[in-house]
Amino acid sequence: MRRALITAAALLAVTAAVAVPAQAVPASPQAPSGQAAEYVVLYKEGVSLDQARAAVKAAGGTIVTENTAVGVATVRSTSTRFTADADRQQALAGAAVNRSIGRVPSAGQSAAKRAAVEKAGRTEGAKGAQAAAKAVSAKGDEPLANLQWDMKQIHATSKGSYKKQPGDKRVLVGVIDTGIDASHPDIAPNFDRKLSRNFTTDIPVDANGAEVDGPCEVPSCKDPATVDDNDHGTHVASTIASPRNGLGMAGVAPNVSLVNLRAGQDSGFFFLQPSVDALTYAGDHGIDVVNMSFYIDPWLFNCVDNPADSAGNRAEQRTIITATQRALTYARDHGVTLIAAAGNEAADYTKTFMDLSSPDFPAKPGDAPYTRTVPPSCISMPSEGHGVIPVSSTGISTRKAYYSSYGKGYIAVAAPGGDKYDTADQKVDHNRGIWAAYPERLARERGELNPDGSPNVPYIIRNCAAGRCAYYQSIQGTSMASPHAVGVAALIISEYGKKDKAHGGLTLDPRVTESYLRSTATPTACPPRGAYTYTRYVLNSKGTYDKVVATHTCEGSKTDNGFYGSGIVDALSAVS
Repeated sequence: MRRALITAAALLAVTAAVAVPAQAVPASPQAPSGQAAEYVVLYKEGVSLDQARAAVKAAGGTIVTENTAVGVATVRSTSTRFTADADRQQALAGAAVNRSIGRVPSAGQSAAKRAAVEKAGRTEGAKGAQAAAKAVSAKGDEPLANLQWDMKQIHATSKGSYKKQPGDKRVLVGVIDTGIDASHPDIAPNFDRKLSRNFTTDIPVDANGAEVDGPCEVPSCKDPATVDDNDHGTHVASTIASPRNGLGMAGVAPNVSLVNLRAGQDSGFFFLQPSVDALTYAGDHGIDVVNMSFYIDPWLFNCVDNPADSAGNRAEQRTIITATQRALTYARDHGVTLIAAAGNEAADYTKTFMDLSSPDFPAKPGDAPYTRTVPPSCISMPSEGHGVIPVSSTGISTRKAYYSSYGKGYIAVAAPGGDKYDTADQKVDHNRGIWAAYPERLARERGELNPDGSPNVPYIIRNCAAGRCAYYQSIQGTSMASPHAVGVAALIISEYGKKDKAHGGLTLDPRVTESYLRSTATPTACPPRGAYTYTRYVLNSKGTYDKVVATHTCEGSKTDNGFYGSGIVDALSAVS
């Protein structure tokens, strides 16, 4: 999720620039002596599988899983010098730690940090969310359509795109996230069980006994591809394709098919190997468009020459860039349109930036995030990968959301992601977030429901119809903006796609899909004088409000700028 989109030529230039002799690269973070750790190993392009496998063995590793499509393998080793020895192998291009063997914050702490923007204001009032939920929607609308200002903003309504093109069941949308609750009544009709996969294995605790994903619910610690123990992926999927079934609310493309491509842990971390596997699977199985509302851990930005990083850490980041780009290119070359969230750091990715959060998943005991000055040459993956469409976030007023990252040449398009402080008095308003499906099981486990099943918190609503009930929650973030753009892309493929001779269904060249998405977006100019000052009043632990002020500067023209890119996506315009 960062900076200007890199071109293929730029990627090659970066790769060439960092191709230092193997012996010049000190060891990356390793496991303590005698303790196994997992690494992602990148095979050098052009070598045979036999050569690469022999090189892994020679470096002291054992292959656990292997992605032959892009030459990436998960390897386990007890060697304290594994990455250094792997760097010396002529058939290998690099290695990166795949999982922590050190101390990790508890799942609660990790989740709280990552959800700080998305679930902001949960201790504050909702400004009448429950009352609004009971309002009568217009004839022909879903019962909770009155809450969906986001769909109105992009004309995904019963009088808009739903009437012209609600989507085609043959269009497959991959949700690369924490999973999808396939049992949710506003997801189940469009969920494709046959194609859905889980590429992750839950991590109950780390080597020091600190909780990561919590107790495993199945003996293998590999959940079925029909559950979401986090809630993030379910919300994303709902925004894309909740059906029009008279129960709650509809998504942007209510008739397309949802495919769960789980790559995120319950705790919200996204490791390299599952992310790569999900992308190549999408390419091999006819997925038309994928949503990527994440960055690949542990580095928010991957730098190949940052003096703040050790040589070993630079080598690890280089491996992440190259491996991810291989998978992105593979998917796009196989017909997958790639759309990603732009990030919630409120940062201009085309300028120098301070990264305070990396590495967020330590490689050995004692590791912790440290402060780095990050230049635009550093890359956040996957959003800054070549061929990816990064999406910034708008609020109900159409201003760029206060948290949304931005940058001219980075942002492709904008879409509704919610801004709970986009209000007259600048205090939190959950109705100005994005409402979408929420797993009932999680609501019960988290104590958010009364004994009768009604919500006891202001950021969750329930609606019942014909003997069925379903729950929805309000979240904000670029993670919520990206699926709106994905839904519009799915409508574009539904309207203009051709028969997919290889997989059945429909297909459309990703370059054509992106062209439609950009050219039909609503051009939106920078604020007057180019800057916008955000003022928020945030409730503190004393029960009083702190005033928070920040100014962001937008650069560019009405049809190409750092806040909105080509403009705010428009579902009706895209299919008209």
